[in-house]
Amino acid sequence: MEINIWYWIGFNVFVLIMLILDLGVFHRKEHEVKVKEALIWTFAWISLALVFNYGIYHLFGKEKALEFLTGYLIEKSLSVDNIFIFILIFSYFNVPSIYQHKILFWGILGALVMRAIFIFAGIALINQFHWIIYLFAIFLVFTGIKMLLQDEQKIDPDKNPVVRLFKKIFPVTKTFQGSKFFVKQDTKTYATPLFIVLLMVEVSDLIFAVDSIPAILAITNDPFIVYTSNAFAILGLRSLYFALAGMHGVFRFLKVGLSLILIFIGIKMFLSDIYPIPIFIALIIISAILLTSIIASLAISIHPSNYMLFYTMRLFIGA
Repeated sequence: MEINIWYWIGFNVFVLIMLILDLGVFHRKEHEVKVKEALIWTFAWISLALVFNYGIYHLFGKEKALEFLTGYLIEKSLSVDNIFIFILIFSYFNVPSIYQHKILFWGILGALVMRAIFIFAGIALINQFHWIIYLFAIFLVFTGIKMLLQDEQKIDPDKNPVVRLFKKIFPVTKTFQGSKFFVKQDTKTYATPLFIVLLMVEVSDLIFAVDSIPAILAITNDPFIVYTSNAFAILGLRSLYFALAGMHGVFRFLKVGLSLILIFIGIKMFLSDIYPIPIFIALIIISAILLTSIIASLAISIHPSNYMLFYTMRLFIGA
């Protein structure tokens, strides 16, 4: 699909305006984001994505609209796992909740740039070397199986090569210095632990991008659809984080659902030249997997005595 340059410019201007409004108006004063505020912003971002999806349908037709919606759902789903990593990072460093929004704001700004690079690189590779889709497919299936079988992830910044390299180059203060990322002490510039947290957030998103970009490329290789669906999912990540931060233990089967989605997308990509699975069917399957994992999680959380469902799910995931 050939996209007029003004569509690209218009969308990026929209993103820039929203980021300016977010940090410069709605969050000009640092404060702890409550669940109610987070839910309102989450609803607002999802609504904006759906309005944009309608615009895609009106301008480019049903097929492109389905591609955007499916891609957005995949990216939104995978971002939830990213949120739980953010929770672990913030807990490890004991980051005050008042500073968490600022970290996520700058982290997501960096994520937008990294995702754009990954998207165009991935599309260029597929266009140049079509066989690489099979490598992407195998990688997604492998990642899905690994996610399904691995234990709870742990955060250890001292073992992170990026953090270790940064600390060798730049001195770091022992304590937080308010909301500052850098401070001057005795004419020498120091990074603060808050910047280390930001660095960890960026690294974790980079790792997740390695999974999520091939996943959406299995749906479409249209750069505008891939980029915009990614952008909307990322822009709504902060509000979704604050809405779900206290519910880490509730969605115990969500990781199972995300794993199955990655495996399914990998299979879809692998079969793309033999038996292309229609986008509408893919959307239904992905939605069904996600909805089932959420309902199963809530059922267990609300009714702890429902051991039959619990043990059925344990048997299903091989735990």
